[in-house]
Amino acid sequence: MQKDIYAILEEMSDYLNPSQMKRLQEVLIRKYEDEEQIQGKEISNFEYLNMFISAKHIEGCSDRTLIYYRTTIRSMLLKVNVPVQKITTDMLREYIGNYQNNNHCGNATIDNIRRNLSSFFSWLENEDYIIKSPIRRIHKVRTCVTVKTTFTDENIEVMRDGCRKIRDLAIIDILYSTGMRVGELVNLNIDDIDFIERQCIVRGKGNKERQVYFDARTKLHLQKYLDGRTDNNQALFVTLDSPHERIRISGVEIRLRELGHQLNIDRVHPHKFRRSMATRAIDKGMPIEQVQKLLGHQQIDTTMHYAMVSQNNVKISHRRYIA
Repeated sequence: MQKDIYAILEEMSDYLNPSQMKRLQEVLIRKYEDEEQIQGKEISNFEYLNMFISAKHIEGCSDRTLIYYRTTIRSMLLKVNVPVQKITTDMLREYIGNYQNNNHCGNATIDNIRRNLSSFFSWLENEDYIIKSPIRRIHKVRTCVTVKTTFTDENIEVMRDGCRKIRDLAIIDILYSTGMRVGELVNLNIDDIDFIERQCIVRGKGNKERQVYFDARTKLHLQKYLDGRTDNNQALFVTLDSPHERIRISGVEIRLRELGHQLNIDRVHPHKFRRSMATRAIDKGMPIEQVQKLLGHQQIDTTMHYAMVSQNNVKISHRRYIA
């Protein structure tokens, strides 16, 4: 350290006065001491991971997202097993390729992993822990764009008729009527519901609140469900069995999947109600900007992915404008 400082001072001696030379010496000594302290304190890869998760938590990421981040990044760190500063693009390409081959994953899953790793290394770069993200040159994985199905009016009526519990009927109605996410549904409390205005406040991604609305049928079924409750839980939806705890996302998913199997309806899951609501709203003429507001999307392109234009409407429009 001293040798480097003396060399710099000697080189600058012709350009600086004694006072400036003294100040430069003080700055160089402090700078070298700080760097030696940093180098002396090694931060493990998993400490970096914990710091990253903490940063994402502060940004408002949901618990599910944080768990997904931690799982995918930790898996990579265990396999690559070198300090993050030494991880190269080729190492990450090899890891992603091996992961896909060993787990027989589709391109969509692999691209989700790539995006998680990209977020991690971009954070390391922004925080000056690494010079450049090694995953920057690994581009988006191309996936097949499939037309995702929605529920028909007949599907919805069959499910309503097939419900044996008023709670399940209320869940179906509020999902289909509001288009809310299942995570937003399970976090609702009874006090969040405004039955007079038929609306409620939900807390979406990033802990952002928005207003959603439900129809008269949903109101009646919700009131009937609540009137039959004997517990004191503040949650809007609770488990059927004692002690009647707040229902979880997995509980809603399992219940709907079982209902679909019983009624022979393909792929019954909470998100399909959300997509169906968006498609129905646009088919009936609701402006896409208002659908975006209801769904709580930041970008309108995201709304377009949810709002699938029905093939029947395309056929009618073709006959109207082309044929």
